[in-house]
Amino acid sequence: MRPRVTTAAVLREFNAPLEIEQVALPADLPPGAALVRVTRTTLCGTDAHLWQGVLPFVGLPLVLGHEMVGEVVALGQSAERDALGRPIGIGTRVVWSESVCGNCYGCTVLREPVLCADRGYGFRQRADKWPFVIGGLSQYTYLPPGAHRLVVPDDIPDTWAAAAGCAVKTVLRAFTNAGGVRPESTVVIQGAGPLGLVGTAVARAAGAGRVITIGGPANRLAIAKAYGADVTISIEETSDPDERVAVVEELTEARGAELVFDFAGSPSANREGVLMCGQRGKHVVVGLAGPQAMPVPMDVVMGREIQVIGSLNGDVSDLDRSLRFLTAFRHRFDWDAMFGTPVGLGGADRAIRDMASQVAVKAVIDPALDLEEITG
Repeated sequence: MRPRVTTAAVLREFNAPLEIEQVALPADLPPGAALVRVTRTTLCGTDAHLWQGVLPFVGLPLVLGHEMVGEVVALGQSAERDALGRPIGIGTRVVWSESVCGNCYGCTVLREPVLCADRGYGFRQRADKWPFVIGGLSQYTYLPPGAHRLVVPDDIPDTWAAAAGCAVKTVLRAFTNAGGVRPESTVVIQGAGPLGLVGTAVARAAGAGRVITIGGPANRLAIAKAYGADVTISIEETSDPDERVAVVEELTEARGAELVFDFAGSPSANREGVLMCGQRGKHVVVGLAGPQAMPVPMDVVMGREIQVIGSLNGDVSDLDRSLRFLTAFRHRFDWDAMFGTPVGLGGADRAIRDMASQVAVKAVIDPALDLEEITG
């Protein structure tokens, strides 16, 4: 029988505890839609930022979580195939991208779904308005018609598949937008969160000659070293942005880096990133620096002919590549090192707080773990 309600961890007030509630699910599924039982959700920095109210225009109440994997429990008409044409049925394990309209300039003329004018980001969905839940901190979630889905191969663990839905696909798209890595080049990774750690691994796998990862705290930098960073720069030990620029300058014999990726989104990241670039270098902006961002020295951009490239999330093609990337390098990189021990929905509030304080690298939620205790 199709579920009509779901147990979910609901954000009703910024910086306040998540509340375990029963939330409605759509009574009817339009063509192309599906309902999914969430088997694993991984949290990222954006979830913590949303919880903190960094995006105050977000409407509450809200079910957080945008990296998830699950098993199909109900299908609307014409929803029986994934983006690669593979069959989907009840019980099929799937991941999916944010929904897109398919009709706007970004979707049709540019053919870039990430630039869709009506992209279905999770923070746009209030939990008190139809379809109520598209987030992952829930027993069940709604998969919109325009969300391209992929069947998950049997040999990919739930946690990896969930993380592919944002952290991994965002990084792979950024490297694609940068034009790839030139062999033996120097790549600087700003940030040692999940994106920065995956970025470190991608840079190493792509043949970079030197990988420099900047961030903290120490446990994250240790994973960066294991993922291939030749040098790590602690923002706790080297707290002055100009000193960090000087370290990169010294490491590159004053030539600067060929590629600098901002996976940090800190106020000084873009200024630092440009200054770390060598002549004809590229600075790829993925993080959101916010209203306190330091000015970028445009004279340096011009004088060194630096390219500043924006990169936004990823689409279903990046998601497909993410699943294949995680599988291809499973014996080279210990992906599980990023993930915490799974907790149930009752532990979701603590998990969000641990992400906000950087105690956790990547918190993991299994909605089924404490479901009987919660619903009692």
